[in-house]
Amino acid sequence: MSVPKPRRSVHFVPGANEKMFRKALGLPADALILDLEDAVTPDNKDSARETVRAWLAEGDCGGKERLVRMNPLETPWGVADLEVTMRARPDGYVVPKARNREDLLRIDEILGRAEAELGYPPGEVKLVVIATETPDGLFNIRELAEAPRVDGLTWGAEDLSAAIGARRNRDDAGELLEIFRLARHMTLLAACSAGVQPIDGVFVDIRDTPGLERECRDAAQMGFTGKLTIHPGQIDAVNEAFRPSPDEVAESRELLVAFEEHQRAGEMAFAFKGNMVDAAHLARARTILDRARAVDSTRR
Repeated sequence: MSVPKPRRSVHFVPGANEKMFRKALGLPADALILDLEDAVTPDNKDSARETVRAWLAEGDCGGKERLVRMNPLETPWGVADLEVTMRARPDGYVVPKARNREDLLRIDEILGRAEAELGYPPGEVKLVVIATETPDGLFNIRELAEAPRVDGLTWGAEDLSAAIGARRNRDDAGELLEIFRLARHMTLLAACSAGVQPIDGVFVDIRDTPGLERECRDAAQMGFTGKLTIHPGQIDAVNEAFRPSPDEVAESRELLVAFEEHQRAGEMAFAFKGNMVDAAHLARARTILDRARAVDSTRR
């Protein structure tokens, strides 16, 4: 099963909306989240699950990664979400309201059993965990990132707001309040510590394009490599932000050449364009070039 990388724009599609699904197939998102949780009413959970299974069975969604946002296991629908949709072989699951490693081990067990029964390679189906929707999840974020199958970690302010009784999660200027900045930063650090992808959370004001672009720039500069999207109009801005700019690529190439020259002289620290650089700058330049090549290899 081929999974496109990198995972820049990760776009939500309501699991019971055929029109929005068809539209999503033509969008430039890298990944689609077929949502069985918040986008579906309790009365429609069972029918939406069958609809998503049928969507998955159609094929590869135009080369996009196919993720299913399941309902939490403690709800009446979570286990069935996994067992039914696994028959159509998704690329992975988005796990909401994760609390601790035990939650993810239960999912791993269910998926492992399904892989064995259906003849899929073991461990093939991955997990993207929304790690901050509960206070427990935020406290246990490192063990969530290190759990089996996890290859992406993201965060959410809306459910965390509700869980802790916050009246809002942004100030009058649209900036995240302190506790939610902490959740965002911990997601980035936990993901990088575990070697999984850090994915920034949603930007809910779909009319505020400058605000989205600013938040994307901040996220990319900090180290996030993708972002959740909730409206088609957000995808281009997200894709652009998480692709290294031509200037960044050019400077990184120059820096690599400079390092090669200085290494031949036995130097690993030297002045480059008015700044002192060392091995950390070399590593960053290589990362930028790797990300740019990965994006170029998957552009359609």
